[in-house]
Amino acid sequence: MISVIITAYNESKTIGKCIKSIASQKIKEPYELLIIAPDKETLDSAKKANPKARLIKDNAIGKWNALNMGFKKAKGRILILCDGDNYLDKDSINLIIDSFDNEEVGISGGKVLSTNKNKNLMGYWSKLLADAAHKEKLKRRKNKNFIDCSGNLIGLRAGIISELPADLLSEDAYMSKYVWNKGFDTEYVPKAKVYAKYPDNFSDWIKQKRRSAGGYPQLNKYFKKTPKMRSFLIEAIKGPFYAISYAKNLRELFWSLILFPARLYLWILIFYDKLTKKKFKQVWKRVESTK
Repeated sequence: MISVIITAYNESKTIGKCIKSIASQKIKEPYELLIIAPDKETLDSAKKANPKARLIKDNAIGKWNALNMGFKKAKGRILILCDGDNYLDKDSINLIIDSFDNEEVGISGGKVLSTNKNKNLMGYWSKLLADAAHKEKLKRRKNKNFIDCSGNLIGLRAGIISELPADLLSEDAYMSKYVWNKGFDTEYVPKAKVYAKYPDNFSDWIKQKRRSAGGYPQLNKYFKKTPKMRSFLIEAIKGPFYAISYAKNLRELFWSLILFPARLYLWILIFYDKLTKKKFKQVWKRVESTK
C-alpha cells in the first residue's frame, strides 16, 4: 500500500484540484489518501473532492507537526507527500513509486514547475529559479551526489523518519539530509512533475524565501557534516551563470540582474535572523499570493 499525505492550511479553494490530480491517476498500487489541515473549510472541501479520504485535523502550529501526524497515521510502505496548493501531472505518483525499486533510495523528489506567467518580473524569477534547481539536481543525480528533494512532491520510504523536530522551517531539507545520513540515496525524478504557484509580489517572495532558504542555517544544529546543496557561497558561485544564461532577451537579462541584489538582501535577512535567534513564529509567515 501507498500513503498519499496532503498537508494544507486555509486552502479550501485549491485542495480540490490537488486531490483530483491524484485521483485521476492510475496508481499501480492500492493507496490511502490522508488530508491534514487545521481548518474546517479545507477539510470540508477535501471531503467533497474525495469522500473516501481520511481527514485529520491538526493544531496549526506548523507543517512539521502536520507531517508528524501523517507519519503516525500512514500505513503505506511509501509515503507520498505534497501540499494542498499544488497539483500533480499525470503518472507522477507512479514515477515516484518506481524510484524506490532501487533499494538504496530512501527519499525522492519530483520536478517543480511554476504556473506563474513569464510576462512580469516575479513570474520570470519563479521560472528561472525553478529551472536552475532542476538543472542542479540533474547534475547531482548524474554524479550520485546529495540532492535536496522539494517539499512540493516527495516520496519517502516508510520507517526511516518517525518524527520531525519542532519548529522546522525547511522540512524537506531536513528529511533529505536525515535520509542521506542514514545511508540511503536521495533521488530526483524529473518526469514526476508538480505544479506550484509562486509569489506574485516582492513582499511575499521575501516571506517565502526567508523561511525556505532560512531553514538551512537552522539545520546545522542537527547535521554537522552533511553535504549542502544550498548556501550563500554556493549561490554566489553558481547563481550568476544560471541567471544570466536563462535570459532570452534584454528585458529578461535586466530581470536576471535585478535578482542579484534581491538575493543578497534575502541572505542578509537570513543571517540577521540567525544572529538574533528569531523564533519559528517570527520567521514563518503565510504567503497569500501563492494560493
